[in-house]
Amino acid sequence: MSGTVDGLRREHCEPATGPSLPEQVELLKARLAQAQKLTGLGELVSTTTHEFNNVLMTIINYAKLGLRHKDSANREKCFDKILTAANRAAKITNGVLGMARNRSTGQEPTDLARLVDDTLLLLEREMNKYRIAVERRYKPVPQVCVTASQVQQVLLNILINARQAMPGGGRMVVKIQPDVENKTVDLVIRDYGPGIPPDKLPHIFEPFFTTKTGPDASGKGGTGLGLSMCREILEAHRGRIRVESTLGKGTAFTLKFPAAEPSTQARAPVAPVSMPAASPSQPSVQAG
Repeated sequence: MSGTVDGLRREHCEPATGPSLPEQVELLKARLAQAQKLTGLGELVSTTTHEFNNVLMTIINYAKLGLRHKDSANREKCFDKILTAANRAAKITNGVLGMARNRSTGQEPTDLARLVDDTLLLLEREMNKYRIAVERRYKPVPQVCVTASQVQQVLLNILINARQAMPGGGRMVVKIQPDVENKTVDLVIRDYGPGIPPDKLPHIFEPFFTTKTGPDASGKGGTGLGLSMCREILEAHRGRIRVESTLGKGTAFTLKFPAAEPSTQARAPVAPVSMPAASPSQPSVQAG
């Protein structure tokens, strides 16, 4: 009997085995990232559902029109409109599915301009609703080796933040350009909102720090993906993120991605747009 009691005592006195504290922290961070991803995905689905419904209505209306008109010219026009709308629906669906897939280790050469365009497509309705004019200024650049779904989360977060910085409407500039000296591809997202106060600017990449007091008029906050997580994603891609902001003039985020190796990279088939360059003012904060 005593042997049994002693055995029980020894069992209770022995330290419990399990993950170490650093392992637990990493596990919690992974779970938080997944929760933030699901939050962003839920809000994205809410936004794109309306746009998808508009596409379906276009398909239905032109199908009805094609049934009413028997001549080949009108029918061909209807078929063209239906095909265009269907391709748009496919892009929206692929964008949402790309975020939903978990490809945490699947970095591959990616056309950054196309990834940005696909992300802007998902936000097109929201940008139009809040009267945000998006200017694309793309230069030919090499491909970047990234996990597309993770980078898309970062883009959604920063684009939505930029939109929310201009609640009364405004202009947003999205630039893609090469940095030959540092062998990076730079993506700049600039808004012309009120800017970030200098005392808050150094802290924006800290976990749980926010400059928002609550949801905006849309009833939403961001994507659930904080800037600290955006920084971690960029660093995991051997990239960097920095911000420049001036009160009353706006904010610019610059995402720097290493160019893909010459054996795998390809030129992005995008012609530059001749527009004056936007030059955000100091101060700047760089992460990574």
